[in-house]
Amino acid sequence: MNDTTTQTEYPRPQVLGGLIAYLQVDGAVKAAEFYKRAFGAEEVFSYPPDEQGRTMHIHLYINGSSLMLCDAYPEHGQPHRPAQGYTMQLILQANTIDSWWKRAVDAGCEIESPLQEMFWGDRWGSLRDPFGVNWAMNAPIK
Repeated sequence: MNDTTTQTEYPRPQVLGGLIAYLQVDGAVKAAEFYKRAFGAEEVFSYPPDEQGRTMHIHLYINGSSLMLCDAYPEHGQPHRPAQGYTMQLILQANTIDSWWKRAVDAGCEIESPLQEMFWGDRWGSLRDPFGVNWAMNAPIK
């Protein structure tokens, strides 16, 4: 956004969900493209990348919720920090979890815990994407 551009010149897509994850990743544009392949994400808005290829905001829809991404801007006090201590949990239906899992693995997610029936009665598994973000998929069996 340049000095003569106002925020009102950009569309404001609907935010889905009551709690939104906003991830700072190393390569937000590449991450958004990956999330389209791995999780069927739909990009509903993004600010154009700067001269270094960084963007300050991308808004995606995944599985009925919003996910927002940005790059690090160390020169503005926002250095990149590796993802840790959280998991993006996808709540799915029993009849769709296998296709979601396969798509994510085929796109390049690394399996951390195989998709399996868990002691709490759901099918669950966890993955790590190429940007270091942990994802898990959960579906009730009955």
